[in-house]
Amino acid sequence: MIARRHPFDGRRRLRGSSRARMMLLPAALFFLTGFFGDAAHLLTFWAAGLLIIASSWLTREGLRAGLAYDTRTIARRPALPRKLMAAGATGLGLAVGTVQQGPVLALLMGVAGAALHVASFGVDPLRDKGEGLDASRVARAVDEAESYLNEITTRIEALGDPALSGRVAGFVATARGLFRRVEDDPRDLPGARRYLGVYLMGARDATVAFADLSAQRADGDARRDYVALLSDLETDFANRTSVLLQNDRADLDLEISVLRDRLTREERGRA
Repeated sequence: MIARRHPFDGRRRLRGSSRARMMLLPAALFFLTGFFGDAAHLLTFWAAGLLIIASSWLTREGLRAGLAYDTRTIARRPALPRKLMAAGATGLGLAVGTVQQGPVLALLMGVAGAALHVASFGVDPLRDKGEGLDASRVARAVDEAESYLNEITTRIEALGDPALSGRVAGFVATARGLFRRVEDDPRDLPGARRYLGVYLMGARDATVAFADLSAQRADGDARRDYVALLSDLETDFANRTSVLLQNDRADLDLEISVLRDRLTREERGRA
């Protein structure tokens, strides 16, 4: 039984990523404008362009971190407030780029640029999702598991094999189905800890070895073995998710049975 694909799994397009890339246009203008002046003029405008480029990169990273946070039931806030840092870099870049027009205009442009960035892209999550010790443990375990999945995906995509990348995406979706299951009920963490840690670490190591070999030469046998490993792992993860769901059903049936027995005894006592 294959776990139900989570609606946020796969290659969902980041909202705002195209706008973040459009920030490279003013950076290019700053670079070009820098050539029309002396050395100080060049350095000033190139510094402004570099700050805008840094802001664009931080914005995209902040959007990715925000999407990962939004799609999880239990999550820790991003360690770095990337979007806020990007807003600051945007404001500073605009201020540096207009400082030759006067400090007042530079200050106004900097404040306006930072404010517009916040209005356009928002701010980073500022608090953890979920409460209590169990939620913290689940968040750490899922963060570790996600890091393994991200490394697996990155190494395989670098090979430029669309069919293999799609196969890995299917395994990643199934694995994340188990993650979501554990997040929904932290009591399931002990039964899934091996899958979130040991098994995915092994999958990551196997992926690194396969990717290194494939970068040197094509090996059909190694590719088949790797795909077979993914299939086995996908089945294991799907089965574990199914077991956890069945355990919940058994717990519910037990609670209903106990409740019925209690009601029956109360009815007899009143009679």
